[in-house]
Amino acid sequence: MSTTEAKSAASADSAAPRGIEANGINTIVESQRKGRARGLFWPWFGSNVSVLGLSYGAFVLGFGISFWQATIVAIVGVVASFLLCGVIALAGKRGSAPTMVLSRAMFGVRGNRLPAVISWVLTVGWETALTALAVLATSTVFARLGFGSGPAPKIVALIVVAALIVGAGIIGFDVIMRLQKWITIITGVLTIVYVILALPHVNLHAVAALPSGSAAAMIGALVFVMTGFGLGWVNAAADYSRYLPRTTPSRGVVGWTTFGGSLAPVILVVFGLLLAGSSKSLSTAIGGDPIGALTGILPIWFLIPFVIVAILGLVGGAVLDIYSSGLALLSAGIRIPRYVAALIDGVVMIAGAVYVAFFANDFVAPFEAFLITLGVPIAAWCGVFIADIALRRKSYAEADLYNPKGRYGDVRPLAILLVVVGTAIGWGLVLNTDSAVTWLNWQGYLFGPATGAFRENWAYANLGVLAALVIGFLGTLLFGRAAIRRQESK
Repeated sequence: MSTTEAKSAASADSAAPRGIEANGINTIVESQRKGRARGLFWPWFGSNVSVLGLSYGAFVLGFGISFWQATIVAIVGVVASFLLCGVIALAGKRGSAPTMVLSRAMFGVRGNRLPAVISWVLTVGWETALTALAVLATSTVFARLGFGSGPAPKIVALIVVAALIVGAGIIGFDVIMRLQKWITIITGVLTIVYVILALPHVNLHAVAALPSGSAAAMIGALVFVMTGFGLGWVNAAADYSRYLPRTTPSRGVVGWTTFGGSLAPVILVVFGLLLAGSSKSLSTAIGGDPIGALTGILPIWFLIPFVIVAILGLVGGAVLDIYSSGLALLSAGIRIPRYVAALIDGVVMIAGAVYVAFFANDFVAPFEAFLITLGVPIAAWCGVFIADIALRRKSYAEADLYNPKGRYGDVRPLAILLVVVGTAIGWGLVLNTDSAVTWLNWQGYLFGPATGAFRENWAYANLGVLAALVIGFLGTLLFGRAAIRRQESK
């Protein structure tokens, strides 16, 4: 990037049509900084109140652990992972730029293209998964209502869902913040109704009879929860706090981000554990249609409200993803307006959703593989970013985030090396849990020489994600301090 990247990015978006956000990857000027920390509650709650959280109950119990073990895993995994988002959100307040632009302080202006591309793939993948889930859920409900089970309901659902997601992503920040507030209110109320209707299907005796699992199984479930929730958002955590005034209390930024992101998933996953633990058939059905399967225990009259809550909850998450994926694409060096980047991401999202909803035979296996595979490099990047925030004492020099000759440099080898090493070791310590996902059979290569007992007990504990996170964090903490002090002395 040239030294004029910030100006060119801003000028490119300044030509945006009326009503569409003009800001791209430029820093937010003082006159546009607004709001309070508590305003962060709405986008984070709205994007994580999806009934998909109920399905995670079945996913977690699939690791072979008891209800109480799974409850501990759910609470710790959700809160700890969103706490990481809260810490990274601090960088948005300090630098008033998107997450993947602030990441240039660690990786260099052009060196940051590596994590920017990883971030783009992760967010587009999430958009695709959430859109496909909305289509599958709608199709299931329409079939129960007698409207048919062919491709027509899926096509209608895809058009409606894609229009909501892509439209909000193109228009931008202000519309997204208003949309998330309404999504929060509507889905919150309807989700409470769902829980009340589903309560009679909870069998506490069956739940209590679930056998306990090993420590390795608990760790594997913990990492899966972390990658499915907060770790899936860390690369976008500063995209919404960047509009806050610099005087906003840091505790509020961390606290409201963590609270907003964690509240709904903790409640939903724990209730999902009760449902999945009560019915083996429901737990199995969730594997093929994670949200549509939840309609099997509902009365007919609530199916339409359920479609509304399911679609809105998934749209809430996908809207934040498409907004951040567009910013990541620009951060990777693509010179187009932000709204055009969001449109491109929308096209990719729709193509992926068509494949999943119309042609794929299973959802859970490739979804878990996707989470863990991309969870490794994003965990390494997150470790680098968290350590950098802990070491940094001053706000970012905003102009230098766009200048390869500035204090942050062009390419910073340490951060890139930590991500590469963390990813290499991390992928060697994770194994694909489903033999049908053959394209990931190369993973787990570090378990080859291990003893049989160690491999048997720990091979599926997803240790690679934690290893990557620790490598990125400790590597920056130990070897990055001097470079940060040099940056801040200029």
